[in-house]
Amino acid sequence: MAEQLTPPHRTGWQGLPAAARIGILYLAARIVTTGFFLAAAGISGPGSRFGPEATIGDLAMGWDAAWYWLVAEAGYPAELPREAGLVVENAWAFMPVYPYLAAALGTVLGSWPAAAVTISVVAGYGASLVLYRMLRLRLDRGAATWAVVFFAAGPLAALFQVGYAESLFLFWLFLALLQVMRRRYLWLYLLIPVMGFTRPGILAFSLFLALYGIWRWFRRRTEALPAREVVHIVLLGLLAAAVGFSWQVIAAVVTGEPGAYLETELSWRRIWLPGSDAHFLPFDGFLVGTRFWADVLGWPHLLGYAALALLLIAVAAALWLPQVRRLGVEIRLWSVAYLVYLLAVFFPQSSTLRLLFPLSPLAGAFAVPRSTIWRLVVLAGALGAQWWWIYNMYAQANTFLRVP
Repeated sequence: MAEQLTPPHRTGWQGLPAAARIGILYLAARIVTTGFFLAAAGISGPGSRFGPEATIGDLAMGWDAAWYWLVAEAGYPAELPREAGLVVENAWAFMPVYPYLAAALGTVLGSWPAAAVTISVVAGYGASLVLYRMLRLRLDRGAATWAVVFFAAGPLAALFQVGYAESLFLFWLFLALLQVMRRRYLWLYLLIPVMGFTRPGILAFSLFLALYGIWRWFRRRTEALPAREVVHIVLLGLLAAAVGFSWQVIAAVVTGEPGAYLETELSWRRIWLPGSDAHFLPFDGFLVGTRFWADVLGWPHLLGYAALALLLIAVAAALWLPQVRRLGVEIRLWSVAYLVYLLAVFFPQSSTLRLLFPLSPLAGAFAVPRSTIWRLVVLAGALGAQWWWIYNMYAQANTFLRVP
């Protein structure tokens, strides 16, 4: 009888559970980011919005974190604030799950800022672990681990340590994508509403489910598509759409103004385009933004449109690269859906990089090549980009180009 072979017993680092290995790597990344924040606070001077006496706590509560804190303390206005008859920035632009969850935890920890940062840090670890689980369905152990390193130490890793909802949103999003990849849909009935009221973007998930359903339909002879899965995909897509539009309805009911939410969002665009007749039309924001940036760069508008077209072609081509295809169709379809969503609703400005954070699963593509030198170079580039982002957004923080 042939001897039965058993897999070798892993010891040391390789023998640790995934949760421990990811936790150690994530903690190391947070230590590096903390060092960057301390350096940024030390550099901050009179020209920065944080001033010459900035602390790391000031940076953590800067920018949109202050708006989330305001929501936790004062709620949402029943009357929209106006200047010269136009709606100005207000709390309706920010979803309630993160600030109120931090408020609840703050009763234990003693302050809202401490709770907000704690939630961001913990949710970032959760997102890292779930991302590892997602990528292990498609990649080997080493590649999935390196992808998490790129994610935890990447250009936008500062968001894991500030009072922003991005970290928590990514945790819900990655859990939702993992359920789809595993063909387990029941948890999505809970995840979709929670995700939708954490940060804008749930409409992109609705589009993703539509694309995913179409893809499953056309390959039903290769992979069976039971009727119950069809029902789940359709119902969940409709649920995501309903949640996506519900905040507009809630804002309208509370304020008595049907366009309360859209007018609030457009108030931020008017900061960039003072005196403009800002209005919302799908995809119009990107076209207006293209003209704006062409003017800033001194380009003809036609050249700006050409640059946008080339960028879109390059992104579409990148999604067909072998390294990206290795990640699986679900991650690619999500990426397409989210990019279409941004094109439809977003005005491109300095926050563009932050708004691309939900595309983080694509980091797995950089980990596919097995070369250690390549992976170390990517990590060095990620850390360099992270410091560049923190330096500009928190140490300098002095022009319209330096708003995270």
